[in-house]
Amino acid sequence: MLGIGIIGAGHFGAAHARALRSVNGARLVAACRNDAAGLAAFTAEFGGKGYVDYRDLLADPDVDAVVVALPHHLHTDAAIACAQAGKHIMVEKPLAPTVAECRSILAAAHEAGVVLMPGHTMRFTLPYLAARGLIDDGGLGRMRYGSSRMIKLWMEGNRRDWHLDPAAGGGMLFTAGIHALDRLLAFAGQRATHVSAITATSFHQQKADDAALLLIRFGDEAAGQVASIGYADGAFISGDELIFDKGVLSVDFFKGVTLGRDLTWQPVENSIEQDVAGRGLARQWQAFADAIVNGTTPPVTGADGLHVVACIEAAFKASRERREVTVEV
Repeated sequence: MLGIGIIGAGHFGAAHARALRSVNGARLVAACRNDAAGLAAFTAEFGGKGYVDYRDLLADPDVDAVVVALPHHLHTDAAIACAQAGKHIMVEKPLAPTVAECRSILAAAHEAGVVLMPGHTMRFTLPYLAARGLIDDGGLGRMRYGSSRMIKLWMEGNRRDWHLDPAAGGGMLFTAGIHALDRLLAFAGQRATHVSAITATSFHQQKADDAALLLIRFGDEAAGQVASIGYADGAFISGDELIFDKGVLSVDFFKGVTLGRDLTWQPVENSIEQDVAGRGLARQWQAFADAIVNGTTPPVTGADGLHVVACIEAAFKASRERREVTVEV
């Protein structure tokens, strides 16, 4: 039984703790939070030992693997410390706020021989998996064009000051729009080569972005667009439209997947479920635990996490310089 530690036992740390309840072969044994009262409440609800300093958690022999669910700018030091302590590592997205920091995390995990998996949860949701299954069957051919959207309320109750500061890796694109970008990259099945973008702060008084539009090229073979919008008032939109050689897919994270062929839309069975996000997170944990136990490569790799950050880094540069930018790979 794998012993799991949560570094960052806050809002999303609680989501991880709930997801772990349904994972075979893993259990929560420890949690860390720098707020002693909040930590006590967390361990009272979910169990496990409590630590105020994550270095003490990493010294616990009962902890085999850790999820880093800290503010974005704190991921790098914590993830490297996890690797050096010999702990397998899940890191909440983004892996880190810069490509250089991502590379440091990958190097530390490689040197320590531990499993590293970025937490791109939407790749484990039922709508994504249903669409992925149709793509992997090969009948659709290759993706040629795609459009992915994450359009949602930005000022949710769990927003903190660091979310509003680009120096801390904050902003809508790094926090939520990254989901839409990662989905497009995964559906494309190949690395992005160039990015054009407009990033802006349109709805709120803050330094970080709350809106971004990205145009992505995958060499000369495919292209896509991403909308990352954190509005002040509205309703949630999250989905993808994907155009292949031999059909189209609509992937809606509230309604499920539909397949378009011969001018007809056909619903795809078993492509939606209650608690899409929670079930996706549980599958993510199961995949991580299985990779550790079986010594296999996790379905989302450190290189995948680095690539999505490289695309975001290129997008901000493209917006500043008003030109297309080559993605660092």
